[in-house]
Amino acid sequence: MALRPIDNALPTTPERPKKQAKLSIPIQTQKKPSDFGVNEEKKASPLPPPPPPPADASVDYISSEKLKPFEDPESKIQGLVEGLESKDWVKVCESLNDVRRFSLHHSTVLLPILEKVMLILAKAMNNPRSALCKTSIMAASDIFNAFGEKLLDFTDSGAFDRLLLQLLLKASQDKKFVCEEADKSLKSMVNTIAPLPLLNKLSGYVNHGNLRVRAKAAVSISNSVSKMGVDEIKEFGLVKLLQMATGSLNDRLPEAREAARSIVFSVYKAFTENEDENPGEAWQSFCQSSLSPIQAQSIIKAVGSQ
Repeated sequence: MALRPIDNALPTTPERPKKQAKLSIPIQTQKKPSDFGVNEEKKASPLPPPPPPPADASVDYISSEKLKPFEDPESKIQGLVEGLESKDWVKVCESLNDVRRFSLHHSTVLLPILEKVMLILAKAMNNPRSALCKTSIMAASDIFNAFGEKLLDFTDSGAFDRLLLQLLLKASQDKKFVCEEADKSLKSMVNTIAPLPLLNKLSGYVNHGNLRVRAKAAVSISNSVSKMGVDEIKEFGLVKLLQMATGSLNDRLPEAREAARSIVFSVYKAFTENEDENPGEAWQSFCQSSLSPIQAQSIIKAVGSQ
């Protein structure tokens, strides 16, 4: 019998493929755009400190008593307007202080260009830089004290009206030191300008869209009316003053309501001065015949609360 080859003695089993070893590759987390360069910057030199804010404190607020006269005012006045219109705000502040010195010591020299100066003042008050704004308000106060009613002569350009509006706006803002300075300037205005012409200027602002401006206008009107005698109040008009006060009696700000009550009481005293019999009844009859029912009721109630 023939023998089989040894290689064919057992069936062959196919060999399994060998598994390849898995490689562990570290997964990198994706950086946020804001993370790039942070560690690198920390490893490098530290960031420089931020620059300091503009130094408004470098401007000195000089009281009127410390402002000295010029040795040669005629020569100094030549460059005043140019300094006020400078692009350098520090130079403008210096020129505003020069305006104050002219107002206090050389008002006749300043008078020919006063209208131009007032327009620049109103513009400077609207500047967002507080130092410039406050210095211009201080200049306005010295101008009021020096010129008084002469300021009302500049009607063509509206210089006084622009100045008045800016003062009311600045007295109404949140920056306390600017607000306080504007209040002082408004008081200087009331003290130096006769009530009758000033009330005609202020009357339009009791209906202003800004409630704070309305309140500041009411306060200035009240301060002005408190200076008036009976004849002046009657000359301006009892009904006109009451109509100016009625809107503020129910205003949202206590400052406006208090000023309005003061105006009403001044009118009441002027009306009842010569009323010997039943002044209260005469007053009620006057209000009811001169004002609308709602206005009359508010006015009568305001006097009753005094």
